[in-house]
Amino acid sequence: IPLIVSSIMSKKIAEGLDGLVMDVKCGSGAFCDTEAMARDLARSLVAVANQAGLPTVALITDMDRVLGRNVGNALEVVEAVDYLKGEGTRDPRLHEVTMALAGEMIALGRLAPDAVAGRALAEAALADGRAAEKFGRMVAALGGPDDFLEQSNRYLGHASVIRPCNAERSGHVAGMNARDIGIAVVALGGGRSHADDAIDPSVGLSDVIDVGAPVRAGNPLCMVHAANDADAAAAMDIVRRAIRLSPGPIEPKPIILERVVR
Repeated sequence: IPLIVSSIMSKKIAEGLDGLVMDVKCGSGAFCDTEAMARDLARSLVAVANQAGLPTVALITDMDRVLGRNVGNALEVVEAVDYLKGEGTRDPRLHEVTMALAGEMIALGRLAPDAVAGRALAEAALADGRAAEKFGRMVAALGGPDDFLEQSNRYLGHASVIRPCNAERSGHVAGMNARDIGIAVVALGGGRSHADDAIDPSVGLSDVIDVGAPVRAGNPLCMVHAANDADAAAAMDIVRRAIRLSPGPIEPKPIILERVVR
């Protein structure tokens, strides 16, 4: 942890920031696989930053399951655009962590007296379309198309094969190995196993079932977006092994586990 903290904070402090919000994730899909390790890391980051005169807040958030519903390059961009535009149902965990982080940043930026008031400003900007409009301007300013927000499907790749990954038995989703879900996307070509591997931005998983949800045998755990049928079948095997089912319902963990300020 000391080496990680020194690596991260040396860069952040050198940038001359006025404030910093850190999202320290924990669980099977994160570097910190336990809450204890995430807490140690978050407290160390905050302590070093504050001692250097950089006001910092860290939120410890759960990464023991997929954040949002989509996994994969273009599919995650689609979800982000839909989230900003208010199209479809916003994933409640994705919304909660986004608004919590935004509220903290607005407060540290002295645009609100505290994180609660900062969150209210972020919620308002999302609701009235200002957040989406600002994102569109950012894309254009970075050299992207002027109409990306309105025509994102024109610019994002689409997989040749889209297949449901169906549950083999009924039950409730008791948990998942988020790292293995990511490995399924790498196997589809959406990430690299070797430095010189090409990445297919169109592949991945969409509509991933959440922990706690009921499922019947033959109903989808997710939709697999692949370049061919063989890749889709291989990814389905990984996904089915990664998602654990139980006979009865379970109570999922909250997305925000702890707020660290010192």
